[in-house]
Amino acid sequence: MKRIKALAVGLAAGAFSICGARTAPDAITNIEPPYWWTGMANDTLQIMLTGKDIAKAEFTVDYSGVNIIEQLSLDSPNYKLLYLTIDPDTKAGKMQLRYTLDGKKATLPYELRQRDRAASEYKGFDAGDVLYLLMPDRFAKGFDDKDIDAGRMDYPIGTDRANPNARHGGDMRGIRKHLDYIDSLGVTAIWVCPVLENDMPGGSYHGYATTDYYNIDPRFGSNEEYSQLISEAHEKGLKVVMDMIFNHSGSNHPWMKDAPSKDWYNHPGQDVMTNFRLTTVHDPYVSDYDLDHTVNGWFVPQMPDLNQRNPHVMKYLTQNSIWWIESAKIDGIRMDTYPYADMQAMAGWAADVLREYPGFNIVGECWYGNESGGAFWQAGSKLNAIDTHLPSVMDFYFVQDGRKAFYDDTDPWHGLNDLYDHLSQDFMYPEPQRILTFLDNHDSDRFLLEKPDSLDNWKQAVTFLLTSRGIPQIYYGTEILMNGSKEGSDGYVREDFPGGFPGDKVNAFTREGRTQQQNEAWDFISKLLQWRRNEARDVMARGSLKHFMPQNGLYVYQRKLGDKEVTVIMNGRDKEQTLTMERTVEIMPYGSSFYDIISSQPVKIEETMTFAPRQIMVLQNWQNN
Repeated sequence: MKRIKALAVGLAAGAFSICGARTAPDAITNIEPPYWWTGMANDTLQIMLTGKDIAKAEFTVDYSGVNIIEQLSLDSPNYKLLYLTIDPDTKAGKMQLRYTLDGKKATLPYELRQRDRAASEYKGFDAGDVLYLLMPDRFAKGFDDKDIDAGRMDYPIGTDRANPNARHGGDMRGIRKHLDYIDSLGVTAIWVCPVLENDMPGGSYHGYATTDYYNIDPRFGSNEEYSQLISEAHEKGLKVVMDMIFNHSGSNHPWMKDAPSKDWYNHPGQDVMTNFRLTTVHDPYVSDYDLDHTVNGWFVPQMPDLNQRNPHVMKYLTQNSIWWIESAKIDGIRMDTYPYADMQAMAGWAADVLREYPGFNIVGECWYGNESGGAFWQAGSKLNAIDTHLPSVMDFYFVQDGRKAFYDDTDPWHGLNDLYDHLSQDFMYPEPQRILTFLDNHDSDRFLLEKPDSLDNWKQAVTFLLTSRGIPQIYYGTEILMNGSKEGSDGYVREDFPGGFPGDKVNAFTREGRTQQQNEAWDFISKLLQWRRNEARDVMARGSLKHFMPQNGLYVYQRKLGDKEVTVIMNGRDKEQTLTMERTVEIMPYGSSFYDIISSQPVKIEETMTFAPRQIMVLQNWQNN
């Protein structure tokens, strides 16, 4: 019923806007994608039509350069798939798809748009960037619930901020309102947790149970507001990464009530859940039973597993990615639960997206407790017989073991030596610089489990994150020392940003609203981020890395690009140390001069130097402007 209601609204408002997916005449209640473009690298377009008994309809098209090469009726009578070819020189315009159903003739207009930029102009994020991850429901609220257009929704849209698992009311307008704050921090990109419709019981505030792949959840805003957020972010030099989920949909997706084909989902109607054991994907001795449960089991009962081996499913999902890139101008994709989907199919998806946008970037969530698991999934991996074409993977080391690296006192085997050993495994990755690194995220305990007494360990962790190899990601609130554990609920690591919601007694978006300790943290991370963005971006993006095994608790590493050098020194001990610098002469000769970003003071390298407990130096070989 909600689809028919939306159709009527769409017809009244006019067809083919960015949110016009449900606009169609007569028997057709849904069209996906709602429009397409001429001049795409892939000349084949799939159009999915939904409507009562639409499978019986026969279609023709009379538009120069466009041909219907296949029209498919699957198991459900209420879906029709049209496959069209679009010649490279086809002109933009509104073509007419004519069809006959039950002896009646009708016409369906479908728009082919002109691309507004060349594919080469789409540039993804890289190691020169720093991503700021935020969950829109928990970041900031911009409009009142009464203004939400919930006519197409099945479930209530109310908020309950006292419940960590309920919707709290953050939205797209709230993010836009605080873009200046995000920019002032010094990050260069925003990764926004999923924003597509999640019309689910309980609200699915986190966004990982999609019920409509072509429309923003009205609780967050509209497709136009999403595009406006991206446009305003771009004006400030901020990129936007879109979170996508192709392993599963939400259980209230219309496909679950009426699937286009019997094999649209894996294990339909069965209580088969994933075992969450990703080692089965590359286990040379794996049983069929275990592998099936990993990749074909449902993620949770509310998230049924899509069958990517069905070519029509995969074509639909691939086009959906391209549609959002082309229409909203996103700068990257973070793909959720990547190894749980079919490897071959997802490799084809990544290849198709990158063929269309060669400069784009995609990061896959590959949650492993070891380096080899992550390296297995990166494009060109020698560990994998299949080329996944996945440019970036996520380094979950810090989530699982990183905290002790910064909090343990460094001895010959522990503390900062854990970092050294971790990076020594980078030989398995084809491109270590394309690894996404982070201390925590929305699925993990926060790096700070509780309010800290001292910031020394936190500062070392932040410094390493922002100066070592890879693409750093910061979880919202890290800059103001937000802390918490998942024990009891994921909601406790997804708390509201103070000041983002009406009635908040504290506004941490302002200096006045933060405590002295929070301002100390904010100033520290912002200083590093601003320096990284304005002075050291190229060195961080493309510079080589050389590090020295921590001895006597001192960890030293260098980033170098051409004649630019950045050398980081960390004392991993909780006591003052006076040490010889003989080991690092090859990068810091005695008498050489540097500028320390942390202290804003010049530093001269001596034969012996004294380091305060947990001291950090970030030394560059050029003076600040």
